Amino acid sequence: MAIRRIFSLSPLIGLLSLFLIITLILLTTTAATTNIRLSLTRKRSKTLPVFREAPAFRNGDTCTNTRVHIAMTLDYNYLRGTMAAVLSILQHSFCPENVYFHFLWSHYDEEIYKNIKTTFPYLRFKVYKFDSNRVKGKISKSIRQALDQPLNYARVYLGDILPMNVKRVIYLDSDIIMVDDVEKLWRVELEEKVLAAPEYCQANFTRYFTNNFWRDPELVKTFKGRKACYFNTGVMVVDVMKWRKGRYSYKVEKWMVVQKQKRIYHLGSLPPFLLVLAGNIKGIDHRWNQHGLGGDNIEGKCRSLHPGPISLLHWSGKGKPWLRLDSRKPCTVDHLWAPYDLYRSKNHILEE
Repeated sequence: MAIRRIFSLSPLIGLLSLFLIITLILLTTTAATTNIRLSLTRKRSKTLPVFREAPAFRNGDTCTNTRVHIAMTLDYNYLRGTMAAVLSILQHSFCPENVYFHFLWSHYDEEIYKNIKTTFPYLRFKVYKFDSNRVKGKISKSIRQALDQPLNYARVYLGDILPMNVKRVIYLDSDIIMVDDVEKLWRVELEEKVLAAPEYCQANFTRYFTNNFWRDPELVKTFKGRKACYFNTGVMVVDVMKWRKGRYSYKVEKWMVVQKQKRIYHLGSLPPFLLVLAGNIKGIDHRWNQHGLGGDNIEGKCRSLHPGPISLLHWSGKGKPWLRLDSRKPCTVDHLWAPYDLYRSKNHILEE
């Protein structure tokens, strides 16, 4: 009788065993999947720098409701520069509460967002995602790796990214310091041009393009009828409505495609801007872009200031002031950037 009961329970035991085996397999698979997902999570190689809270800047008594729109990119490697740039703009603005920042980044980063909010609690800003796929397959290797980053090309797509109610915007690089009221730059007369920037007609314009360009009779015709001069795309006042209407993003992209085929320039996003707009912009006073303070794009050697009045300092080139100051090998001009540095070093924190 006992033997019969044992045999009658065998199918039930078998089913229970099968159930346990399946459960173990599912648990193992789930754990493995979870591990895979965790391993694919993007990890930051370095922690974000900590910044001191900036003071609150308020409008003067005679300020109107004029809103000044400024677009800048947000990138981990240049965040310290961005913070200093924002501080300098607010500090020298007579109506700082009228300044509205439009920040562009490649992907959402909660830490960077929190950093901005805690450093500038009163800042008026919005963050937009720049889709790197817009330039996928269009970027050619340049003489400096930093120039090849997709976010460096976000300025090409301001008309697509910014809200339709933004009709004019000042685009600024992250390695600038403003030492004048930004509203003066905002109010420059574009005279029906799509873009305003300081022009440098004394610069050797030919060096921005390769021999492949200058030897091609069809490509050389690009500048026919234009007095093409160099201008720096790190400081621009852009009529966003005209940019959209004239499909300038598409025009710049077309030259990026030619570059992939024929290698007609060595730098990043600057040359296609020159090909489309050089000789057809509103030239403004050089005081609004004292550029080249970072030295050249290869070695970044120290340079001195150009003669004349200054409203904006620009460390374009390889050398960045925060890196040179940290290495204790600063250039003389880097000491002009230092007063706007909100970075709290470990030594500073320990002292507090």
